[in-house]
Amino acid sequence: MASVTEISDHYVRQLAALSPITATYIGRPGFEGVLDDLSPAGVARKNDLDRDTLAQLAAATPRSADEIVALQVITERLELAVETFEAGYTHASLNVIESPLQNVRMVFDLMATDSDDAWELIARRMAAVPAALTGYRESLEVAAGRGLVSARRQVEKCATQCRNYAGDEKGGGFFAGLAETSGRTGALKERLSAAATDADRAYADLGSFLLTSLLPQAPVRDAVGERRYRLAIRDFAGAELDLAATYAWGWQEFLAIERELVEVAARITGGGGPAAAAAALDSDPDRQLHGTEALRDWMQRVSDEAVTELGREHFDVPDAIRVLECRIAPPGGTTGAYYTGPSDDLSRPGRMWFAVEPGREVFHPWRETTVIYHEGVPGHHLQIATQVFQREHLNDFQRLLGGTSGHAEGWALYAERLVRELGYLDDAALLGMLNDQLFRAARVVLDIGMHLESEIPPGTGFHEGERWTPELGLEFLLSRTLTEPRLAADEIDRYLGWPGQAPSYKVGERVWLKAREAARARHGDAFDLRAFHTAALNLGGMGLDPLRTLLDRL
Repeated sequence: MASVTEISDHYVRQLAALSPITATYIGRPGFEGVLDDLSPAGVARKNDLDRDTLAQLAAATPRSADEIVALQVITERLELAVETFEAGYTHASLNVIESPLQNVRMVFDLMATDSDDAWELIARRMAAVPAALTGYRESLEVAAGRGLVSARRQVEKCATQCRNYAGDEKGGGFFAGLAETSGRTGALKERLSAAATDADRAYADLGSFLLTSLLPQAPVRDAVGERRYRLAIRDFAGAELDLAATYAWGWQEFLAIERELVEVAARITGGGGPAAAAAALDSDPDRQLHGTEALRDWMQRVSDEAVTELGREHFDVPDAIRVLECRIAPPGGTTGAYYTGPSDDLSRPGRMWFAVEPGREVFHPWRETTVIYHEGVPGHHLQIATQVFQREHLNDFQRLLGGTSGHAEGWALYAERLVRELGYLDDAALLGMLNDQLFRAARVVLDIGMHLESEIPPGTGFHEGERWTPELGLEFLLSRTLTEPRLAADEIDRYLGWPGQAPSYKVGERVWLKAREAARARHGDAFDLRAFHTAALNLGGMGLDPLRTLLDRL
């Protein structure tokens, strides 16, 4: 009988064949020239794989303590995937930040471009875009037939993204631009150009479909309600949460961080508040970067310094993962920073991306310093690349697919605190860090509050007694955090389209903080923070429920 490890590794191989997009993201070669079948039949085949694997796992006997953990991790993830499929939400996936609409486009960002063979694969994959998007439309139609359509806000914003990807009759489409950068000539250039034209047109067609066919069926109400929300937050947290208690805790965190933000702002301005401090820092020409090239160079410099400094004294950073590339993301999607992990064999490094809204030329490092630590080292890159590196100790599912947002974003938010504790932030960067922390606490409040239409409690100083709406959510971000207006609206759209993801940062951070202090109490003077972090990161990806159990053993 196959072991848990063998079943888990087999699942990853089968999933790579069913989902070439996933294969590229995790760096499994052999599928670069094709895309996923996003039709109802393709979605069903993925569900069949999940069900078959669960049946095999149910019959397997773990052969070690490590396999007991591995069994818990993969079973929890696959059971949730099956439950989501059965509820119809897999077919209905459409939002402004992470759905098949974005994934088909963004997978090209991770493809090699250093040879004719690499560009041949890009041409083949671009030629597959129309069929992939046609299948996706069919799945959205199936979901609509069951009454499952994303809210009007998501449909309209996604149609705008399609137009941005497609360009217009004068050009400007993403795929046409990609083909143009190839520098290839002759027949290969012609294949790239033809495939790019078809791919751009496919996105234009998808945008038209969203507006003409899906939008009339889309509900006006953004809130998804408690049933959908509970399933979604389990997906992102890998844990069952008491939503009322988590909402109340989010408010406590927000108000406590807000008080400290006011104190730091007063130090910077000589008594002024956070808005005054932000305005002073933003207007200081010595604290500005001009142009995306300067932003990228600054990101790379700070990231490289973090790898060197933190990897020397405070964290174990294997040589194989010390390279982290910083890039400006292609236009068309939502704004902000994000991370993509290294390939399975580590030949493609981890990458930090910054998506910039069109026309923006001035950037403020004080706002973004802790973002570098969050996305890089000691944040996402250290955690995720370490998992990939642990081939000898973790099965392929744990290394490449087992992670949850609560596990990863929780660690990255915890990493921001670590950098502060280690003394790497001046008051300006500390203001940015505290605002980011305030922002993540606001996410707990807003995400739960808007989707469950919760009442705003007394003592918060904001529309007390009223129930959350998207309009109040935007007002809250603009009046109670230092979020730039251009980003605040994107954030509200993100929360409403991606229920359950936003609270995972603070919820996950809480698990890491409690585990560290519990370990410190257990070991007393013998507690070694570096050893604790190394052991914790070597556990691999998982949900927060099994993570709590395992961290209690360190």
